Amino acid sequence: MFDKRLMQMCPESRKYIIGNIILQFLELCCNTAMILVIAFSVQNLYDKMWGVSDLVVPAAVIAATVVLRFFTTKYATRMSYLASRTVKRVMRERIYSKLLRLGTSYREHVTTAELVQESVEGVDQLESYFGQYVPQFFYAFMAPIALFFLFGFGGSWKVAAVLLICVPLIPGAIMMVQKIAKRILSKYWGQYTKLGSTFLENLQGMTTLKTYQADEYKNEQMNKESEHFRKVTMAVLTMQLNSVTIMDFVAYGGAALGILLAARAFLNGELGLANVIFMILLSAEFFLPMRRLGSYFHVAMNGMAASDKIFKFLNEDEPAEKTETVNCGDIELKDVRFSYNKDREVLHGVDITVPRGSFIGIVGESGSGKSTVASLIMGRNTLDSGSLTVDGKEIGAVSEDSLMKTITYIGFGSVFFKGTVRENLLLADKKTPEEKLWRVLTDCNLADFLKNENGLDTELLENAGNLSGGQKQRLALARAILHDSPVYIFDEATSNIDVESEEAILKQIHALSEEKTVIMISHRLANVVRADRIYCMENGNISEYGSHEQLIKNNGVYANLWKTQQALENYGKEAV
Repeated sequence: MFDKRLMQMCPESRKYIIGNIILQFLELCCNTAMILVIAFSVQNLYDKMWGVSDLVVPAAVIAATVVLRFFTTKYATRMSYLASRTVKRVMRERIYSKLLRLGTSYREHVTTAELVQESVEGVDQLESYFGQYVPQFFYAFMAPIALFFLFGFGGSWKVAAVLLICVPLIPGAIMMVQKIAKRILSKYWGQYTKLGSTFLENLQGMTTLKTYQADEYKNEQMNKESEHFRKVTMAVLTMQLNSVTIMDFVAYGGAALGILLAARAFLNGELGLANVIFMILLSAEFFLPMRRLGSYFHVAMNGMAASDKIFKFLNEDEPAEKTETVNCGDIELKDVRFSYNKDREVLHGVDITVPRGSFIGIVGESGSGKSTVASLIMGRNTLDSGSLTVDGKEIGAVSEDSLMKTITYIGFGSVFFKGTVRENLLLADKKTPEEKLWRVLTDCNLADFLKNENGLDTELLENAGNLSGGQKQRLALARAILHDSPVYIFDEATSNIDVESEEAILKQIHALSEEKTVIMISHRLANVVRADRIYCMENGNISEYGSHEQLIKNNGVYANLWKTQQALENYGKEAV
């Protein structure tokens, strides 16, 4: 019913929670005063001790209490907002800080879709927990005790005792459903994040689904998951409805019992008219705070179920603090082993040496482990065993900031942000003058196209959707060149683009290789012919390495791939 971890995480929310409780007590005092005035006014009128003119003062007091209640309610709501605002800010800062500490390897711990849902909707669920449930939790236990003494000294200890005994039945009902609710809500959030991940994946792959006419299959899959989510949601609603019914029965039944006892005491002459009216009108206040707590309980449980997932992410093991810095030395992999899951090892003792200023090619068939090597060098994944050093320092000890300044990665799916070409280029270096931007764009064969558009202020749609595949890759190359790092990794950077774009990109890669360390990963062997050394991978192993000429003479895996690709590329040319 109460999660201490959340309170410890946001200690500054306590003052707002306490303020909310105090304001609710003031509201209760106002309500008590108003009912007290009404009760004595009715008795005085009934006893003919007052006339109509005597009601002016009581009416003024009632009006004053109503106004005061308005302000207490208003500021209690304000306190709820301030308490929840703080926890949302703190929780999102914690998640963001955790992401920074995990770095690019965060995907090993949580999916992107799940992380987005936890950071947005999951944190939003905590708004009701801190703003409503927590203040009500304390107030609901304190208010009945205060009313017990008020009823006892102001009328009947018997009625007060009966009402106080009935009040705990409501939290008792809450505790009865708590374990069931926690299990159902945990299942609810699990299915919710799973559905969100599937939806995001299908949305991002819509073009692929349409191309292969697999959208109907994915639609059926989504429908099954949605139906499962619907059933889980209905189970949550059923649980909530049943518990609300029980709480209503206890609350209103207890209030009715109190009214009957007060009325009986009045008929027996044990209570005066003012006392019985006071107790009848105020008896519901014994149960309303606890009843309101019951209403907030389900929202709070939803928030706590979400917080469990958030805390699970926040408690993920973090790599040791990385303080080492690197410049542009050698990159060396020794007996590197890696697996995405324990059942299947992807790299089996890989040895690769990338001397400073060299042009290295890594080739092999799809699934041979080429891109995995790049991912390890970039620190996006953690090797299982072996050694990976940059500038003589273990990759696990190098700070991410230093690594990103030293190595620039260009893949076939480079990301662009909605905005102008200028804004996307300046991500590499904010101080780059306009002349240099145009010079790099000219080298990447993009200047003429942009001059016919709106120049550097040409607007890009989401992920540069208004550019062709070749234009996007050339723009990605331009941005990478502006980053001006000592090492560049090109991972299938010329895949799925036109011949003109491929030639422009290869020309710039060869120019870069004269000044920088370049690692080129490609399935097309013709792209790495000029490399100083080529590593050929097969099934997660380095099958052979050497220059293009040496590998052709070896007549091994590389030579067979070369002959096959040359035959395919030259097919039909001889006939012409």
